[in-house]
Amino acid sequence: MYARAAERSLAGQWLEKATSVPGAHLRGAHLRLPGYGEAGPTLEIFEYNRHEERPATAVNRPGLGHIAFAVDNVQAARAAVIAAGGRDVGEIVSVEIPGAGKITFVYVTDPEGNIIELQHWSR
Repeated sequence: MYARAAERSLAGQWLEKATSVPGAHLRGAHLRLPGYGEAGPTLEIFEYNRHEERPATAVNRPGLGHIAFAVDNVQAARAAVIAAGGRDVGEIVSVEIPGAGKITFVYVTDPEGNIIELQHWSR
């Protein structure tokens, strides 16, 4: 289970200078990752008050391609993402990777179009 830190609402000239975004205002939180204790790493989830246009979703677009999560059940995790407003990028595939085992995975997007890989390995 993720330990949730306090929510934050950040704005000011310092943020505008740091981001080069006039009128920047961020809202979000840090989620403490499990297994590391109170001083462990966090996943930072923030949203700006204004958004720029986004290029089309593509798994081979330059920059950050996707984030991957190991899940117990790819089909169930995919269904949960779709139910939350995400969408399919590709189909669920299972393939044997020599020396590594069998992977079942799918690419989906979150509601904002960020690509997520849901994967399950079996030996």
